[in-house]
Amino acid sequence: MLNLNDLSAGQPGLTSESGGSMAQCASVCLESQGHTRGVELSARGYIANNYILEWSPVTDQVGRTWADLREATEKGAEGIAILLLKQELGYAAIERAAIGTRIDRWLGEESDAPNFQRKARLEVSGILNGSDGEVKRRLREKIDQVNFIDSQLPAYVVVVEFSHPLAEVNEK
Repeated sequence: MLNLNDLSAGQPGLTSESGGSMAQCASVCLESQGHTRGVELSARGYIANNYILEWSPVTDQVGRTWADLREATEKGAEGIAILLLKQELGYAAIERAAIGTRIDRWLGEESDAPNFQRKARLEVSGILNGSDGEVKRRLREKIDQVNFIDSQLPAYVVVVEFSHPLAEVNEK
């Protein structure tokens, strides 16, 4: 099970407020596609498993706050990716990556506190309602993007699709 509300607890490089926003965004996207709490998310690729998704109901205020579904899709996908990698690989979001690094987040282990070490990279893309072909195309684009930068650290590329809840995960 992945509970989107767990993002509100925060992580070393993710405030509780930012994590809560990601949870709200993912919830808005899922409900906009007709899903209710308890829907199954299929993960495939580097991580292959099925997860039951839980979240707080989307209130009218939350829906109006995240009415821009393009923005909500990107933030929501990032939240799901963070939860997924935390649960399956033990990585936490330790720092937001700067523009130009071609990734979204630096990942590390919370046990390294207070001297967090960058141990992996994370690049995420979200699709509100797309085909399997679109998911695969976006995954290839994002893999090319992270390959552009030479790094010894592994990179995890996650594409989240909300209409048929799916997380395609690749490790480079």
